[in-house]
Amino acid sequence: MPRPVALLFRLVWGGDVDPALRPVLAVQLAGSIAGGCGYPFLGIWAVKHLHAEQGAVGIAYLVGAVLAAGAGYLGGHLSDRLGRRPLILVGFALFTVAPLAALAVGERTLPGLALLALIPALNSIGGSADTAMVADLVPPERHEAGYAATRVAANFGVTLGPVLGGVLLALAGWNALFLGVAVLCAGAAAIAWRWIPHRGAYSPEAPPERGRARVILRDRPFLVYLCSGILASFVYVAYETVLPISLTTSHGLSAATWGFLVIVNPALVTAFQLRLTRRTERYSAAVKLAVALPLMGLPFLLLEVSAAIPVVVCVIVVFVVGEMLWIPASQSVVARLAPADVRGAYMGAFGISWSVAWALGPFLGLQVHAAAGDGATWTMFAAMSVVAGTVGSLAAAGAARARPPLPSAA
Repeated sequence: MPRPVALLFRLVWGGDVDPALRPVLAVQLAGSIAGGCGYPFLGIWAVKHLHAEQGAVGIAYLVGAVLAAGAGYLGGHLSDRLGRRPLILVGFALFTVAPLAALAVGERTLPGLALLALIPALNSIGGSADTAMVADLVPPERHEAGYAATRVAANFGVTLGPVLGGVLLALAGWNALFLGVAVLCAGAAAIAWRWIPHRGAYSPEAPPERGRARVILRDRPFLVYLCSGILASFVYVAYETVLPISLTTSHGLSAATWGFLVIVNPALVTAFQLRLTRRTERYSAAVKLAVALPLMGLPFLLLEVSAAIPVVVCVIVVFVVGEMLWIPASQSVVARLAPADVRGAYMGAFGISWSVAWALGPFLGLQVHAAAGDGATWTMFAAMSVVAGTVGSLAAAGAARARPPLPSAA
C-alpha cells in the first residue's frame, strides 16, 4: 500500500485493523467519496435541470429501490459462483458510466428519470459482494470489527463527497459535477482492480452446488431476522427522509440549519464507530440489537416535547449511537447465519430490507405525517424500533446457539 494511503489509514482507523481488510477499506472510501459527490444532488438535478415533476421523481426513486433489491441479490448470488472481485469490478465499471450517461441525457426528462431509477441498481451490483468479502477476509470473531471499519470508510467518504460535489456544482455547473464524479468512480475502480484480492483466507473452498433461493426460503431464523431488518431499516429511513421534512414544515427549522445538523451523523460515525465497537465487543450481538434499535427510534418522541436545536442535536446523537451499535452487529449476525458457500446470496437477500425501506418508508411516514401529524408519526417509528430490537435480538440469540462461529483458520 502506498505510504500516503497507509498514513491516512493509521490516522483514521488506528493500528487495530486487520491488514487483510485494508484493500476493502480503500475501495470503500474511494467509492463513497464518488457516490457522496454525486448522489445527494440527483433529485435536485432531476427537478431543476430536467424540469421533472416531483411526483415523477418520487416514482423514479421507487422504481430504483425495487431494481436495487433485485440487483443486490443477483450480485450476491453471482459472487458466490464467480468470486467477489469480478462483481465488485463490474459494479464500479457500470457506476463510472452512469455520470457520463447523465452528461449524454442533456435536458431530456424521460431518459434522465430512467437513469435516476437505474443508478441505485448499478450501485447495488457489487454491494453484496463487497459486504460478503469482509467475512471472507477476517475470522468470525472479527466480523463485527470488520464491518465497523467499513462503516468508518463509508461515512468518511460521505462526509467529504458532498462538499466536493457542492464545490464543483457551484463553480462550473452540472457538467463539471458529473465529469468529476466519473473521474472519482474511475479512480475507485482502479484502486479495486489493483488491490482487491481474488479470495480471502475464509472464502468457501468451492462454488455452491445447491439452489441459493431455496436454501434462504427454508431458513426460518434468517427470514425472521430479515423481518427485523426491514423494520429497523424503516426507522433509519425515517431519520433520513421524514425527520428533515417534519422539522422544516412542522417546527420551523430552516433547510440551511438542517444542512449543518445532518453532517453530525457521518462525522460521529467516522470519529467514534471503531471506538464504540471495541468498547462493546464483549457484549453479544443479541444484547446490542436489543439496546441499539430502541435507541434509534425512541428519541424521536422527544420532538413532541420540543424541537429546539439542542433537542434535535440530542435526538441525532442518541440515534447515531444506536446506529453504530446496530449496523456492524446486524451484518455480523447475517454472516453467522449464512452458510459459507452462499454467503453472497444471503448478503444480497438481507440487502432487500434496505430496498423495501427506501421504497416504502418515506411514503408510509409522510402519509401518516400528513394525515395524523408528528405525534402519530414518531410513535409509529418508535414502536417499530422496539419490535425490531426485540425480534432481532431473539433471532440473533437463536443463531448464536444454533450456529456457533467456525473455528479460526490456522
